[in-house]
Amino acid sequence: MNTFVLIPGAGGAAWYWSHVVPLLQGAGHDAVAVDLPGDDESAGLPEYARLVLDAIGGRNDVVLVAQSLGGFTAPLVCERASVRKLILVNAMIPIPGETPGAWWDNTGWAAAQQSAAKAHGYSAEFDIDTYFLHDVPPEIAAEGEPHQRPEANAVFGSVCNFTQWPKIPTRVLTGEADRFFPLDFQRRVARERLGVEPDVVPGGHLLALANPDGVASYLLRS
Repeated sequence: MNTFVLIPGAGGAAWYWSHVVPLLQGAGHDAVAVDLPGDDESAGLPEYARLVLDAIGGRNDVVLVAQSLGGFTAPLVCERASVRKLILVNAMIPIPGETPGAWWDNTGWAAAQQSAAKAHGYSAEFDIDTYFLHDVPPEIAAEGEPHQRPEANAVFGSVCNFTQWPKIPTRVLTGEADRFFPLDFQRRVARERLGVEPDVVPGGHLLALANPDGVASYLLRS
């Protein structure tokens, strides 16, 4: 039996993983999605990491899974918990001492996002439907509305204080149709910062909502 601990992205809603957790549990594994106070201006990366560590508790040999902004919390947790494997899902991949706010310019995200929009024929101007919900079934999008909350500015100025990426198996899962973090961009960042070649499955940025079966299958065989 594996223990999966799942970190959400911006907004911090554990609900994001609600269609993946039952699939992991149904396969006989322990799975815990962590709710983070994304809308709390007093909470930054240290607070997020503490909440994930609290959720891990005394569990050993955890498989830590982090979505999007959750990639900044993941290395802080890995330094302080018994994590056996790390899986980053459409994640922001930090370098030591970076802030989430600096990550965008440091990685060249804006140019990559604009280039992908032009190449694939969708609007370069961000809106939720175009960039997040374009492949999420409407009934799931409606189900998630009560769980949505904005991400406060506090975390974007919070320094990711870790020394190096943990020397544990680390994999990167990328949505083929991610418009927010385009595939070629994620490949480049993963190679440059982790030396890892991403694995690709169908789906956009909200991969666990657009393709929960694909995400669960990937986690179970990873």
